[in-house]
Amino acid sequence: MRLPGGSIGKKICYRIKMKDFFRQFKGRDHGHLVQFIKYGIAGAAATVVHTLCFFTMAWKVFPALTASDPVARIFNIPASAISDSLRARHAAIDNAVAFMISNLVVYIINVSWVFESGRHSRLKEIGMFYAVAAISVFIGIGLQSVLIKFYGIDTTPAFGAMIAVCLVINYAARKFFIFKG
Repeated sequence: MRLPGGSIGKKICYRIKMKDFFRQFKGRDHGHLVQFIKYGIAGAAATVVHTLCFFTMAWKVFPALTASDPVARIFNIPASAISDSLRARHAAIDNAVAFMISNLVVYIINVSWVFESGRHSRLKEIGMFYAVAAISVFIGIGLQSVLIKFYGIDTTPAFGAMIAVCLVINYAARKFFIFKG
């Protein structure tokens, strides 16, 4: 027979803690770690939506892919022979459209699952949400455009740098200024 402090007791405590950890994913009653993980999941969903919209636009609407671009090579997408300057402009337009769609998706996920509304009125909250995201996208698109136009970097890695900048800025602003913790 083992005492509760032994290995059986530790297993029971571990199961209780894990059960509580997963319970926190169902609602808004969660700790900081679970909130950050949920934000990451919401951000990943929005990033997938943004990426799909961006590359569909870059392929079909405003061409922004070169023959050497990794996405063009992987998916065998025919590339357009356009200047880096025009490609940078097209990539910015493609990102603007993808931004509007993906930001709506992430707002809905954030307000229903990650953060608690109520710090501001709904209209002000949505306005601030889009404003912060617009600022981060503006900074990210600026970085992307510089990487493409002045350094000749392929669209996909430049797009990745843009996404990374946006994620960091958006989390901090949403956590501390827009929603209730």
